[in-house]
Amino acid sequence: MATAPNASSLFLVSSPISTAPRARAGSFPLSAQPSLRLRPRPFSAVAAAVQAEHQPAVAATPKPPALPFRVGHGFDLHRLEPNLPLIIGGINIPHDRGCEAHSDGDVLLHCVVDAILGALGLPDIGQIFPDSDPRWKGADSSVFMREAVKLMHEAGYELGNLDATLILQKPKISPFKETIRSNLCDLLGADPSVVNLKAKTHEKVDSLGENRSIAAHTVVLLMRK
Repeated sequence: MATAPNASSLFLVSSPISTAPRARAGSFPLSAQPSLRLRPRPFSAVAAAVQAEHQPAVAATPKPPALPFRVGHGFDLHRLEPNLPLIIGGINIPHDRGCEAHSDGDVLLHCVVDAILGALGLPDIGQIFPDSDPRWKGADSSVFMREAVKLMHEAGYELGNLDATLILQKPKISPFKETIRSNLCDLLGADPSVVNLKAKTHEKVDSLGENRSIAAHTVVLLMRK
């Protein structure tokens, strides 16, 4: 794994954001929920950022106009394979299959990152964190989330609201939804009132409905500070 870039790197990761789920009225304590695990924090070398050759992709992009608001849409899909962990929103979900991917395969976080980058008019997650780079092999997707949030603030925006939809046939997400949403709020630094998460099956149709893949859609509204 490569060493951390110097301080002039465009992609230095900001100070860690707590991923501990926040307690809210009416939600179950973690001790009462099914077996869940927050993803461990990434190693500092991984969290450090993207290599210097990735900087031009963002540096060459024109600075977004100072619009009062910007809207972005994100989509991601991963194939499910046996004997891999299923990570959704930074939470390890018990299942007999998991996402095959270069990083940890967190379909929800990847989708949210792409929505934020899209709203800012920046390159997508595949360009900024390419799967050809061994640095991101098995990387915790919170690294990508923190970078997207940092870029959002640097551009002068904050999250207005976020609406995400998970699409998978199995497992049922309802027992884990509030924990996933809480962790997503922590990564975004957002109040729960502006972060919405839904989950749908695919009525046993195609690869999603046959439990061979998982997908997510996200729409974000960014507001000028």
